[in-house]
Amino acid sequence: MARDIKRDMGDYLPKYYSESAIVDNLLTREATEFSALSADIYDVLAQFFIDTATWGMANWERICGIPVDEAKPIEQRRSVIRSKMRGVGTVTAALIKNVAESFNNGSVSVTEDNANYTIKIAFTSSLGVPDNIVDIQTALREIIPAHLAVSFLFTYMTWGSLDVRGFTWGTLTTANYMWSQFEKLT
Repeated sequence: MARDIKRDMGDYLPKYYSESAIVDNLLTREATEFSALSADIYDVLAQFFIDTATWGMANWERICGIPVDEAKPIEQRRSVIRSKMRGVGTVTAALIKNVAESFNNGSVSVTEDNANYTIKIAFTSSLGVPDNIVDIQTALREIIPAHLAVSFLFTYMTWGSLDVRGFTWGTLTTANYMWSQFEKLT
């Protein structure tokens, strides 16, 4: 990019400067600085969007009223911000589904059990408990009315689905699978 900037600046100069080592050095230095400035401008611009923000995530969290936790992975922090921004409006099953799916854990189905004052949220496309389940529970608890209970349903690997894939207890133990790896096999 600096090379293009240098060439563009050189195009504005009279032709007799093209042989000057001093002018060439000056154009090289200025092109490097303009290239760095351009990269910094694009970096600042990236902070204005949740999907591209990096060092600006703390600002998004403050705007949304979320405690800043630099220890969390950036994708989990983005998910919390997205859910906070999506969770505005009248609480419906569609809104709950939209907020739950903003956490990058795949598809979710929401079932209302009005007789028992319960909302059932099932993670349908991923196995096991999502890594950031606490964030999901917190976000949903903030938007779901307090008189309704929330029930989470998770999908796990079963022996029947292992049999279909040709796995036996012996093959799993010789492969040194840990239980956490085993339950999320697909």
